[in-house]
Amino acid sequence: MTNRFTKLFIFFFLSSTIALAQDDKMKTSGGTSDELTVDSDQNKSWRMGQSSYSAKPKNAWEVGLHTGHFFIDGDVDRTLPGGFGVGLHLRKAIHYVFSVRGDLFYGRATGLETQMWTHSSKGGGLVEREVTQFTGFDAYANEDGWIPSHRTQVGYVALQGVVNVGNLLFHKDRNKWNWYTTVGTGLSSHQIDLDLQGADGKAYSGLSSIVTTNNFNTKQGRRDIWDAVNAKYDGVYETEAFKKKGIFRVGDETNIHVVFTASMGVSRKLSKRFNLGIEHQIMATDNDYLDGIQFRTASDQTNDVDMMHYTNLRLGVNLGNFNKVSEPLYWLNPLDAQMSDIAALKQRPVFDLTDTDGDGVIDMLDQEMDTQTGAPVDTRGIALDSDNDGIKDHSDKEPFSPGGYNVDKNGVADVKCCLSMDDVNKAIDAKVGKAMSANKSSSECGKWFLPMIHYDLDKSNVKPEFYGHLHHVASVMKMCPDVCVTAHGHTDVRSSNNYNNGLSYNRAENAINYLVTKYGIDRSRFKIMYGGEDANLATGGGSKEHLMNRRVEFRVCAPDDKEMGRPEGTSANTGKGKSVKGAGASKFTGNKNAGY
Repeated sequence: MTNRFTKLFIFFFLSSTIALAQDDKMKTSGGTSDELTVDSDQNKSWRMGQSSYSAKPKNAWEVGLHTGHFFIDGDVDRTLPGGFGVGLHLRKAIHYVFSVRGDLFYGRATGLETQMWTHSSKGGGLVEREVTQFTGFDAYANEDGWIPSHRTQVGYVALQGVVNVGNLLFHKDRNKWNWYTTVGTGLSSHQIDLDLQGADGKAYSGLSSIVTTNNFNTKQGRRDIWDAVNAKYDGVYETEAFKKKGIFRVGDETNIHVVFTASMGVSRKLSKRFNLGIEHQIMATDNDYLDGIQFRTASDQTNDVDMMHYTNLRLGVNLGNFNKVSEPLYWLNPLDAQMSDIAALKQRPVFDLTDTDGDGVIDMLDQEMDTQTGAPVDTRGIALDSDNDGIKDHSDKEPFSPGGYNVDKNGVADVKCCLSMDDVNKAIDAKVGKAMSANKSSSECGKWFLPMIHYDLDKSNVKPEFYGHLHHVASVMKMCPDVCVTAHGHTDVRSSNNYNNGLSYNRAENAINYLVTKYGIDRSRFKIMYGGEDANLATGGGSKEHLMNRRVEFRVCAPDDKEMGRPEGTSANTGKGKSVKGAGASKFTGNKNAGY
């Protein structure tokens, strides 16, 4: 049986080692998703700041196998190794610190004394009145003594409370080590057999010469006695030991005792599915006959009951589908969500209304920080040049010069005389193109400033404050029905390239979808391009720079603009941050390492 169990244990250990490389990739942080909690509505309210507490995660049961070294600490010296134990357990977390474990155990241990004991008629062991009626030792009434040898089999079923604190972490989201302690109670039964007779059915003789020639008070002496006794004894435990009277039994044969268990252990997480632990357990019953003996002699009447010890390895397996349940709570850090929320708050930019150059565009959005006082600017804070003659409006003495004429250093057009009708037509064509004249070329239609829009950290949804910008884009496209517009998405420099490419694609796509849905513009008139973190407007690692770089830019399609397909591993995104998968991607759930 031991050999079979060992093979089974090795199989599970190798399986868990393989699973380690796979399941560790599935690690999540930032709290448990709504679907994996007992109350998804409460958890959603908590994420939105409408509830003070998150919902409790739905977590897996753990089933386990255990095996190890089992021995009895009693009146008879234990042999080493003393025996073995095997068993099963089933564990369920009540909350993050406390869990309940049902444990089933079977163990077998042996003991062999190194001193001579004498019959009770000569003042030896078994001096109690009820025990003297046990006839198993009568064969030694005329002998100098005997050397006790026993084999004890014990089984129990117990319910245990498990307390662990290894998952209360302040410096990381998960721990691979967990220490715990247990206390429990249950019912046990035992069977004790003694080796009192040789193969001839008679008592062993000549034992006194073994003890007198070896010093039992030294390690080497006891080893010599054990070797000599083992050579003489046949190893058959043919005599059933004394059973204490007046205790509960099943069918008058099987004795039942209340057993108390206490243990301490440490476990190592191998993967989300498996963990391996080592534990030492003490088992105590109101029974001093577990080694077949209560008292050594009339003068050496031990007062302590026999204690059972079990040092074991435990392989735990978490049951269930991890798409529906989380790991057991004793492997989850209850502070994870709170720590992630604090990190996310620290990353949010501080809204600063400072406008250094006084142009009406705050410094956080201003792309021209030193605009001359009083100069009219566009939404980016860049001084306007309304007639595109190369001279800014604040320095242009003729801000709206007619197109097609040379201008001087003051921005005044070199018009020789009066404007003819042809001159008027030239000016109109230069300003609005074919949208205002059906007989003119459309090559210039829509070639004016188109705005850009910005996004929150790790988000791709269009913010309401940019609806006006998109209205401007829609107005231009309606005025110029042949104009093609490119939406070019960008992110800041944080996180991986794969992740940022997917996020910038989703930002551009959501902006186009808004224009198509809101204003009825044909989707074929748009081209999606994305650059991830490759073309940042602002450098540096500050919150202002990151905000400027999280954007979608609109422009009239250039000849070399081409529709870029969705990055591999990216699905359609609604703006809530759950679309990017694959290598280098992290979930859009407030991960403090995600970028954006």
